[in-house]
Amino acid sequence: MADSLDQPVGFAIVHLFDTSVHLHELDVHPQHARRGLGRRLIETVAEWGRARGAIALTLTTFGDVPWNGPYYVRLGFRTLDITMLSPVLQGVLQREAAAGLPMEQRICMQLDL
Repeated sequence: MADSLDQPVGFAIVHLFDTSVHLHELDVHPQHARRGLGRRLIETVAEWGRARGAIALTLTTFGDVPWNGPYYVRLGFRTLDITMLSPVLQGVLQREAAAGLPMEQRICMQLDL
């Protein structure tokens, strides 16, 4: 996503799996925050996923950070039961743990497409 001067102000990194799109990273420059750009990026990712046959958009985040989990809930995501995750999401969490992320408050979320 770019501003009127074609300078980057936000991005999303996604992975397409069998029936889902996983949002690996979403970022909006702080100077451009609170303008709906994150929501627009997520809507774009969801449309992109639907066009490729995905039925879900998933992500992992920290449930204890006020601007993470609650933000995604407002956009229609729901928290998944950690004991019922698909092998793909289990693998995502394993890679995050191996990379050194603190996993105590890590949650998986899904938006049905």
